[in-house]
Amino acid sequence: MNSRDLYNQRMMNAFGDPQLVIDRGQGVYVFDQDGKRYLDLAAGSGANTLGYSHPAVVAAIIEQARKVTHASNIFATTPQVELAGAIQAMLSAEGYVGASARVFFCNSGTEANEAAIKIALMHKPRGTIIALKSGFHGRTLGSLSITFQPAIREPFEPLPSNVLFIDPTVEALEAAFDDDVAAIFVQTIEGEAGVEPLNEEFIRRARGLSERYNALLVIDEIHTGIGRTGRWFAHSGLAKADLVTISRGLGGGVPIGAVIGIDKAGKIMTPGSHSTTFGGNPLVCAAANAVVKETDRLLEQVLSTGEWLRGELHARGFDVRGEGLLLGVMVEDAPALQAELLARGYIVTAPTPTMIRLSPPLIITQRELTPFLEEMEAII
Repeated sequence: MNSRDLYNQRMMNAFGDPQLVIDRGQGVYVFDQDGKRYLDLAAGSGANTLGYSHPAVVAAIIEQARKVTHASNIFATTPQVELAGAIQAMLSAEGYVGASARVFFCNSGTEANEAAIKIALMHKPRGTIIALKSGFHGRTLGSLSITFQPAIREPFEPLPSNVLFIDPTVEALEAAFDDDVAAIFVQTIEGEAGVEPLNEEFIRRARGLSERYNALLVIDEIHTGIGRTGRWFAHSGLAKADLVTISRGLGGGVPIGAVIGIDKAGKIMTPGSHSTTFGGNPLVCAAANAVVKETDRLLEQVLSTGEWLRGELHARGFDVRGEGLLLGVMVEDAPALQAELLARGYIVTAPTPTMIRLSPPLIITQRELTPFLEEMEAII
């Protein structure tokens, strides 16, 4: 019995039949059990920031595993405190007063958004939360309550009813806000909606209305944060958030998430208001510290490589949107193209029927991307 058969025999059917059985990875490539090599242009849903088997991450995990892998959160650990400080430094680099921020670590993006929902409701009990019909914030019940997609939402209703979904227009935003609003959740680039950038005027107006009505502006940077767009946070330069949620790219492949509270929003949590067993454990924080240090040296490369890749795709007749190394490429039949590319040794995702998404490891080079461009031109 092969590995796929064993998978189907032993695993719950949450993800469907596996497209590959991955044996190992190196750099920007993964290898299946037969030794076939694939260029990974999805980076484990954007989580493998530095690709596979990066020496800095491997060394950090080994070193920390020799010390302590886990401790109760009634204690502090050095990697945890260092990572929180690194996040404060990121904020300072992006125009915030980083020292005013406080961090809560968890294990994933959906958990980060769950924590942000609780902070919003501690800020304004029984308040309304505004979310966008085009947004995606996770699949656990709390995060699902602020995710509109009927196909994944309706089977689990009734969900918390204090959520108001609106279209991503300034008119809808202004009509929705009042004194009852506790928070609004937005993404500056909506990855699951097809790498769709949110209107800049909308984001700035959301900031203004949040201040006017004493609501929290929560910016979900789970897909876009930690260098993915060529800067630490995609919303920098548009508006200041009260809460920022991050995850995927922070750990470089190990499970970690965080909600960052800016200024007063960082002081809302109190002992007993929220908790986690494994969130912020020293092993994942050590890995994340290595990721942050390496990513700091890659930000300019992400911008230049992303701009080059966009230009090369445009030159071949493709419509492209996104920023840095988070790009959506318009095609006629995305699922079919995804399957064809996989057969040829290239991993991409298809979040919509007419778009493939590219979110490769941030270490990828023009040389490594060139064969993919040639394949795209040949297929289309």
